[in-house]
Amino acid sequence: MTKTTIDLIWWITVVDIPAMAGLLWMILRLRGETARSIDELEDALHEFKLDVAKTYASQADMRAIEKRITRHLLRIESKLDATALKTEGLAGKHSKD
Repeated sequence: MTKTTIDLIWWITVVDIPAMAGLLWMILRLRGETARSIDELEDALHEFKLDVAKTYASQADMRAIEKRITRHLLRIESKLDATALKTEGLAGKHSKD
């Protein structure tokens, strides 16, 4: 064997194989951590969906509240219209005087 061949074998044995083994170990560890993280996120998402289903209002409830608010706003609007008409009447009386 020549010196170049020995240097190449030494390089592969001492540097490349441990480096590749380290990279393989890091990849496998990262894949495991990623899988665990995904499982934790899925569990958290399922818990959130369950919480939403238990605690948030249904569409029927929201429609009922919307109708109540709309009726109340219409009452306020009619009162404001009546007040505006009275104000116009008073302004008209003052301008005639």
